[in-house]
Amino acid sequence: MTFDNLITGWAEAVKFGPFVQGDLLDREALDAAFVEYQPVAVMHFAALSQVGEASREPGRYWRNNVLGSLNLFEAMVDAGCKHIVFSSTCATYGDQDGVVLDEQSGQIPLNAYGSSKRAVEEVLRDFRLSHGLNAVVFRYFNVAGADPDAEIGEWHQPETHLIPLIIQAAAGKRDALTVFGTDYPTPDGTCVRDYVHVMDLVDAHIKGLELMLEGNVNRVFNLGTGSGFSVKEVIAECEAATGLQVPHRLGPRRAGDSAMLVSGSRRAEVELGWIPQRSTLRHMIEDAWRWYQTNGYSA
Repeated sequence: MTFDNLITGWAEAVKFGPFVQGDLLDREALDAAFVEYQPVAVMHFAALSQVGEASREPGRYWRNNVLGSLNLFEAMVDAGCKHIVFSSTCATYGDQDGVVLDEQSGQIPLNAYGSSKRAVEEVLRDFRLSHGLNAVVFRYFNVAGADPDAEIGEWHQPETHLIPLIIQAAAGKRDALTVFGTDYPTPDGTCVRDYVHVMDLVDAHIKGLELMLEGNVNRVFNLGTGSGFSVKEVIAECEAATGLQVPHRLGPRRAGDSAMLVSGSRRAEVELGWIPQRSTLRHMIEDAWRWYQTNGYSA
């Protein structure tokens, strides 16, 4: 069962099982869904996640991300559902330049998105202690790519993720890409991020759920590759993969952005047996480009 308010999602993306349109802030709707479908576990992906917006409207992020999650956890406890995989974020780490981040790194978020996700992790900890809620927490780095069969891809309105924005600029669907900041303390002055393929992320969630269902597990895992790419490097790789030029303009830094976020995912490899298979930059761009072409976004 998929439960979503469709504020940033699309019903067309639900390919399996029943769909319930509802909001996590609506406790009655949540309770009704638990009664009807009686899930044994929950995967919690729902959140507002735009860094710029989070810096401008922190209240909206705290209300949606934290209160919505609290409602979900309480509904789970009342329904006797004791297993959850929670989608957290590398944004909880803030700006720690030159450091490969692992699960022991300090959490010093720069914006309400990262702060609200860190707060939900803390709420989960309390629910584990008081209610026996088992949780696997995944701190994602930058998710990219698309379903290899080109059925599901990144489709945001408005679009905010780098690789789809680059592809749209290359395909002539937008005038140009804006590069936010060229004076960061990175090799070429633009932000550096660790990208992980969405299908590798799916694999991690399945492994995390299987581990949790085997016994009482409460664990945090980073999900990334350990390699970072700058905005300029992603642009160059996209041009190589598509054979198209990417028109772009230089702009000022965006509030709340970290200079560099790169993951250490050794714990996920050792404890989950998770090794990314598709998370090369070229592979992610090619899968994303195939989805855009298949869905009418070709040049």
